[in-house]
This record gives sequence, C-alpha cells and structure tokens, in this order.
Amino acid sequence: MPRNHPKSVLSAFAMALLISGCGGTTPSAGPSAGATAKGFPVTVENCGVKSTYQRPPQRAVSLNQHATEVLLALGLEKSMAGTGYLDDRILPEYQAAYDSVKVISKEYPSFEALLETEPDFVYGGWSSTFDEKEGRSRAAFTKAGINTHLNTEECPTGPVTVASMDEEIRTLAKIFGVPERAEERLTKLHATLDTVESRLTGVTPVKLFVYDSGDKTAFTAGGKGIGNEMIRRAGGVNLFADLDKAFGDVSFEQVAQRAPEAIVIYDYGDQSVEDKKKFLLANPALKDVPAIRNQRFAVLPLSSTVLGVRMPSAVESLAKQLHPERLR
Repeated sequence: MPRNHPKSVLSAFAMALLISGCGGTTPSAGPSAGATAKGFPVTVENCGVKSTYQRPPQRAVSLNQHATEVLLALGLEKSMAGTGYLDDRILPEYQAAYDSVKVISKEYPSFEALLETEPDFVYGGWSSTFDEKEGRSRAAFTKAGINTHLNTEECPTGPVTVASMDEEIRTLAKIFGVPERAEERLTKLHATLDTVESRLTGVTPVKLFVYDSGDKTAFTAGGKGIGNEMIRRAGGVNLFADLDKAFGDVSFEQVAQRAPEAIVIYDYGDQSVEDKKKFLLANPALKDVPAIRNQRFAVLPLSSTVLGVRMPSAVESLAKQLHPERLR
C-alpha cells in the first residue's frame, strides 16, 4: 500500500492552464461536454479543498487502484486521459475499458509527467498521490488550473462505512455529470451486501485480527477504515476496532492477549500470503492464539479492502471464508 509510505515546467503549466480555462482556487474542468453539462456548475468540498466544476472533466487522470476502478465503474473511460499505480489486476468487468486508457506510469508519475497529459482533473486513492514533498500537492495542481479529488477514506470525519462508499461514488458521478450511473452501480453493490446480510442472520461473529504486514510489530486494520465495516458485515469482530485510525501498529503481545479466532491476511506487495502465514505460525508470541493453533486464516487482496467498488464483493468473500456453512 502506498504510504506517506524535466521539460520546462513553465510550458507545462501554460498548457494545463489553456486546457482548464481557469485559475485560482476553484478551477473549471475541461471543455464543454454538451448535454451532459446540465446541472453545472458543481461545487465539491473534499478533504479540505473546495473545487467548482463549470462542466464535467474531459481529461481525467486516476492514480491508485480504487480510484481508477470507481471511474471505470461509472463508465468514464472516454473522459480519462491517463491512469497509473495499480496494486492488483483490474477487475475483469472493467478490463476492456481500462485497456482503452493510457497508462502514464507503473507507480506515481512526476508532477511534470502528469502535466504533460494535459489533465483537467486528478483523482487519487491514497493521500500519497498528492505528496507535497514530491511536488504533487493539491495546491500545486490548483495553481496549474487543475481540479483534484482524494478518496475520502484518507480524510474521514468519523468511521468509514457503506454510506461512505455511496457518497464517494455519488460525488464522482456528480462531478462528471452522470448521477444516474452512480445509482445503477450502487443498486448492484448493495444487492451483494443485502444477500450476505440475509445469509448471516443470527450467526455468531468470529473474533478477527487483520495482518497487513510487519515483523517487529503488526500493521493492522483499526476502527476508522472501511476494513472495520467489512469485517462486521462479513460476520466478524475486529479485535483492534478501538485503534482510532484506519491502519496502525500493535505489538504481537497485544494480539496474543486478544486471542483472535481467525487471522485475515491482506495480500499485496513482495511478501506472499504463504510467507506471511509461515511468519505468523512461527512467531513465539502467538503460539497459544486460537487462530494460530487451528491455522485458521482468511485472505483478502489489499485492493478489496479500501473504499471503492470492490468492497461488497470483498465482504462476500470474507463471509464465505468465515462462515462457509452459510454461504456456499
């Protein structure tokens, strides 16, 4: 997971300003989109940044898996000038649309490289998208006349829930002038969640510990991220829901004290799931933990555990692993 883990800049800025047609703190986004511009201007407050869109973006750039898939789920590939930094394979249902969009870079592009795509909108999944030290602050894009949006799991005002997913998808659809597409997508996503809920009625929740990474300490899911909501909806209890953030470090002794019945491994990066299992099984601090004694593990790809369109299917996947008798 990305964490807070050239050509002439002047000419690039000039190009971006020409494309956006507006400077200042609330730049316009892209050329006219004809009939789809009905209902504009649209003003959005996002993670402390206020942006006004005079028309839907026409040259959007998405960075990080969940940001890219939200735009593709809304059928916006023709409004995208580029994308970059995947954590996983694109979902099969969006592959054809994704293939039609230019991949700017394997990881984060430089600010200058982003400007060369002539974007009018940049949507980031992780806060590291807009890393000030790397010259990609949201203020820098605003100065260049380019609107930005950050996935709201990165700036929560409270627990991140299914309502947060709804709001994120609806906000992006509003920015692009396609609100009806959000409702169509959300109907399908909620149908999956409703099915899982009905199958798990009366089930005894499983006490869970999430293992993301770490050898000296365990990097785990706290109570402020969508992962906590996913666990609850999948028939589990997050033993570190009292951690007042989306992710954080805890000691393995703390894990042992809370005695999880199952361990959910987040799959990503260079360390394989099997390597993570071997490490946990060999950790002396965990030898008496029920999940370790019974070798009871569940696995979710990191790309499914963040605020985006994968979340309902991840709830279903986790529920099947925790309660296979309920979901065949």
